[in-house]
Parts: sequence; C-alpha cells; structure tokens
Amino acid sequence: MPPSWIVLTSFYLLDPTLNIIFLAMVGATGATIGRYFLKKISGLFRKFVGEEQKSNLDIIGNYLNQKKYGYVIASFLFAATPLPSNVLFITYGLMRAKSIGIYVGFWFGRVISYIIMIYFGNAVLRPFLEMFEDRLTGILLIDGVGIGMIIIFASVNWTVLITEKKIKFVKPKIWRF
Repeated sequence: MPPSWIVLTSFYLLDPTLNIIFLAMVGATGATIGRYFLKKISGLFRKFVGEEQKSNLDIIGNYLNQKKYGYVIASFLFAATPLPSNVLFITYGLMRAKSIGIYVGFWFGRVISYIIMIYFGNAVLRPFLEMFEDRLTGILLIDGVGIGMIIIFASVNWTVLITEKKIKFVKPKIWRF
C-alpha cells in the first residue's frame, strides 16, 4: 500500500479545488480507524512475545499511564512526524494499551502532517516518487524498515531507559516459531 499522504496529495493534485483541511481530516479519520484495527490485531500476538519483552512493554505502558497526556503526546509526535506510526500501534497492541488519548493524539497529529503534505504536495511527492520508480523496490524497502523498527523498539530495555536514562538493548525474542 502506498503511504496515505501520497494518496491524499495525489487527489489534491488531480483536483486542486478540493478543500485541503477537509481532505486532511478525512485522511486522518481513515488512518486512525486503520490504526485502531492494527492495534487490536497486534494485541493477539502478545502470546508470542518473550517474558522480558512483555515486562519491557508493560513498563512503557505504566510510564505512559502515569503521565497525564502520555499517550496523547506519544501518538501526536509519531503522527505529526515522518516516523512510521505502524510501529507505534503494533507496540500499543502488544502492550494492550487502553486510552482514548492514543487515537486523539494520532488524529490531530495526522491532520497537521496531512495538511502540510497536501499543501506542499508537488514539491514533496515528485522527489519521493522518483526515488522509488521501481514500485516493488520501494514497497520492500519501506516494509523492511518498518519490520526493523518494530524489532529495535521491542529490543530496547525500557526499564533502564526510563529509570537510568541510558539506552540498553535486550536480545529480541519477539516471535517463537
């Protein structure tokens, strides 16, 4: 699947009379609904995660639960930046996170990023498409980076990072087949 900002920008480039804010809001709503299902499905795979990673994920969840706007801010930052948000929602699913703030922050961050991407669409979209002229290469590269980010995120020792402010990794045991 192409990134949703490419689809929205393409719609706007095809019909510049479309309202950018409305288009961004529709896109953000669709992206948020998609992330809701991604989070739900990801939660089913928690049984395949090693105990050390489960403990790590629970520590992140507890940390975000202690902060008044922890989930809102984390989701907003991922949505408003080029960071791959699928990684975040897979992690939320593995954490079994339950907060409406996850979706509120994501939606607002996505609306802002989509408005910027649509508004600067021609300048942003053309170099991106030229970089991935071979569609298969682009798709494989983006998917590979996404899978790598999930593994790295699950390998961070969050206890050490949150308490000692040092980054330490644990051996990834995400899937046991």
